[in-house]
Amino acid sequence: MRASPLPADDPLLQPNVVWDDLPCAWGGPVGSGQIRTAPEDFRVVEVASVSPAGEGEHSWLYVRKRDSNTQWVARELARHAQVPLSAVSYAGLKDRNAVTEQWFSVHLPGRPDPDWQVLEGGAFQVLRAVRHSRKLKTGTLRGNRFAVRIRGLDAAPEQFEQRLQQLAGGGFPNYFGNQRFGHDGGNLAAAAQLLFGRRGRVSRHQRGIYLSAVRAALFNRVLAARVADGSWNTALPGEALQLQGKSACFVADDVDTVLLERLQALKVHPTGPLCGEGDALARSSAAQCEQHALRSCAHWIAALQRLRVSAARRALRVVPGDLRCAPDEQGTPVLEFFLPAGAYATSLLREILRLDPDA
Repeated sequence: MRASPLPADDPLLQPNVVWDDLPCAWGGPVGSGQIRTAPEDFRVVEVASVSPAGEGEHSWLYVRKRDSNTQWVARELARHAQVPLSAVSYAGLKDRNAVTEQWFSVHLPGRPDPDWQVLEGGAFQVLRAVRHSRKLKTGTLRGNRFAVRIRGLDAAPEQFEQRLQQLAGGGFPNYFGNQRFGHDGGNLAAAAQLLFGRRGRVSRHQRGIYLSAVRAALFNRVLAARVADGSWNTALPGEALQLQGKSACFVADDVDTVLLERLQALKVHPTGPLCGEGDALARSSAAQCEQHALRSCAHWIAALQRLRVSAARRALRVVPGDLRCAPDEQGTPVLEFFLPAGAYATSLLREILRLDPDA
């Protein structure tokens, strides 16, 4: 393995620092259980924000996959359609160890659809094929619906139910999930080689994965500090706030009663930085909090800025929709909920249960 170009004590390269050691908001898990004994125990259905119109040079495919990653399915679709991989797109990555449903698009100008049904098998199948005038772009989704079967649940029923009520009524920290950082933090190690070492050329796709991992780790660091001091779900003076369901932010110089009421009603949310080049937006106490949390990471931020990665903001909390738990036909609890695009189910689940590190 190539030696790291950064010191062994670099804050983003420490074991567990970007996930396992992150503080919980509601007092820690109330029990334990297994959530991925089989792919069918973890189901995800993508909720699109655009519907295909029925005509055009892009074939939109609604695919169900099992125990397969999104990129592999994209390669298989490209191979079957005899098009380059760049002609296949999707709105977002979905879990591998799961049964998931999501849209793909394949650019087929002047060509009819191949027989998608011959692809049907254990790994994935095309459930629908509809034409559209445009490709499916990354992020073109409202969110995802989850159904998570919890086997061997060991938790006091009243504590379990209380935690669900806390999450439904107050949300949970919007941490980036462990999968963003790769196995054993491999994406961050690769990012260190890319930004500070002698790593050779990488594809644009891989470069994006590595840089996103850095920004996610920096964001998690800020959010962890806000969870630790109890300010993750309120506003500090100078806070950059985001309206529920929107991406644009506004800065609140002062925190008055009206703003606190809007925060409590979950109509606005405090945000944290996705570091890069440009105005970080936060001012006053909010900016000082972010600067303190990231003080030891200035070299990572400077590297992102050198590459002209644009700064952005991300809500510090997320509110699950339709959160409920009920037994299936075998009596096994199934937790169901909706999360907006960009939010991680594992960030919700870690507030309820002690999870296996690979969950």
